[in-house]
Amino acid sequence: MKRSVLSAALGLALAAGLATLPGADAATTANAAPAAPAVQGYTASTHAGAAAEAAHNQAFFQAVMASVKAKRAADPWLQTVTVTYDTANAPSFTSQIADAAQIWNGSVHNVRLQETGGTGDYSYYEGSDSQGSYASTDGHGHGYVFLDYQQNQEYDSVRVTTHETGHVLGLPDDYSGPCSELMSGGGPGPSCTNPYPDANERSQVDYLWANGLAAANRQSR
Repeated sequence: MKRSVLSAALGLALAAGLATLPGADAATTANAAPAAPAVQGYTASTHAGAAAEAAHNQAFFQAVMASVKAKRAADPWLQTVTVTYDTANAPSFTSQIADAAQIWNGSVHNVRLQETGGTGDYSYYEGSDSQGSYASTDGHGHGYVFLDYQQNQEYDSVRVTTHETGHVLGLPDDYSGPCSELMSGGGPGPSCTNPYPDANERSQVDYLWANGLAAANRQSR
């Protein structure tokens, strides 16, 4: 990766490929995401900009790591951190979300994604938004990913969902990268359907979570 991954990125990569998706009018208040004080778009034309991105990256990273710290305090010998997520507010994307979790769980060792029936460390939402798909944090130790219907009709859904989950795990966007790089997001265009992180991205996530664990452990003493 061309950019540092010492903080978790919040860019959005929502893709489609769903056989049938609800239309714009299908977004309901039940699926409406919380207010988003820190968001970042999926493509270079919609992302927040370098300065804002850095702040958003750090905010999301701190939201997820707050949970990591608590888990380390409860189990100092923990080798792999389990990060939980919930999908109740994104019923149209449960298959893509499950695929994304499976891809990441098969790609890295220091962190594992697991669905929960309650409120997870982060949540998925779906609906329609003029700014498209995005990731955000509420500032109180919880983050979320919002999946926009229109973007999911244009881009490959599994790639986008896996890309967005990569932000939760600490990877920033690299829009100029090739299709083989997951975090290039929408940069290579809608024809790019690769949903897998490359070797560098996999090693970056493992590095981040190994060091994040160490930091959380030191803070919990």
